[in-house]
Amino acid sequence: MEVTQVIARHVRIQLKRRVSHASHSRTHSDNLIVSVQLSDGKIGYGEGVPREYVTGETITGCLELLGGSNLKQQLKFAHNFPQLLANAEAIALPAVANDERGIAGNAARCAVELAYLDAFGRSLGEPMMNVAQRLAPELYRPQEQVQYSGVILSAKGWKARLQALGYRLAGFAQIKVKVGFPGQDDVRRMRTIRRCVGRHMQLRVDANEAWQADELARIAERLQPSRIGSIEQPVKHAAVNTLAGMRTELTTPIMLDESLCSQADAEAALANGTAHAFNLRLSKCGGFIPTLRLAQFAAAHGFAYQLGCQVGETGVLSAAGRQFACSVRGLTAIEGSFDRHLVYDPLTTEDITFSSRGGIAPMLSGSGLGVKIDPARLDAVTLRREVLLG
Repeated sequence: MEVTQVIARHVRIQLKRRVSHASHSRTHSDNLIVSVQLSDGKIGYGEGVPREYVTGETITGCLELLGGSNLKQQLKFAHNFPQLLANAEAIALPAVANDERGIAGNAARCAVELAYLDAFGRSLGEPMMNVAQRLAPELYRPQEQVQYSGVILSAKGWKARLQALGYRLAGFAQIKVKVGFPGQDDVRRMRTIRRCVGRHMQLRVDANEAWQADELARIAERLQPSRIGSIEQPVKHAAVNTLAGMRTELTTPIMLDESLCSQADAEAALANGTAHAFNLRLSKCGGFIPTLRLAQFAAAHGFAYQLGCQVGETGVLSAAGRQFACSVRGLTAIEGSFDRHLVYDPLTTEDITFSSRGGIAPMLSGSGLGVKIDPARLDAVTLRREVLLG
């Protein structure tokens, strides 16, 4: 059983509504879908969502990087699951110039790794959540279901109040609120949302690099009455070192996102004391296994960690996130599986959107990712198709 074909696709995923935060606004997402076919006919799928303002990647750059990769030598035959995991962890794409953090191929690597794990996982009868069982047994905790977090984007006024009340009535336990929009009073807005959700809802905010370090302490203090669980990526990555020492100065935890995409980033956060927590996202961190390694690092060094998602991801990444969430303990929040609520076509034959009652979602059964892709629907959203092998 060996890899006989690898195909990379540029797909354009239309969103059901405009999604805005302090760094960007979009009505569609340009994603990378990779398929890996084996000699026994099994096909696996993987997805990466390149974001130039996060890892410096573009969809064109991802396709070019994969075109120059020696995938035939890397996507090796696997006799068993341990060998598959060793092969998958060793996947390395060509180095990119001036990429000191080692992140410029993360979305592309994620798509390849997931497709490889999905294909061989199907052949070997192994669900992807077993990756954690083998590679990080100290973090492995299978769960029959998990609860996703809600999100409030740019809504303000009565719209924000309505969304907050809706999440409360639906039984959600957590909400992330996007802040840092020009002209909005974040402190007043969060005070209003807190009143709407009540005392017990966990709230956290995501500034998406909108603030400056010298104003962070003041903003955090003013947000304290709203009992904010964490402040995500308050400053631009270029200024992340200005947060040095604030891990001990602030009572509200700082969570890194755009500044946490690799092992080098995690080590820098530890050395410089720039954060209390990590937002782990499969695509920006380079795949399932690199993200798992970052969770291990966080747990070993006293950082909290949550599982994030990419706006516009299809059911492929949603399924991978579900496999991660259902197998890794200690996640302070779980984001994703917005499929039916956000994208016109998640590409999967199954609807794995979280329940509108509390954000509950079940473990995915079956091997590999645990979902099936509709080839016709995949073709319908494909803008470019590149045969990398076969």
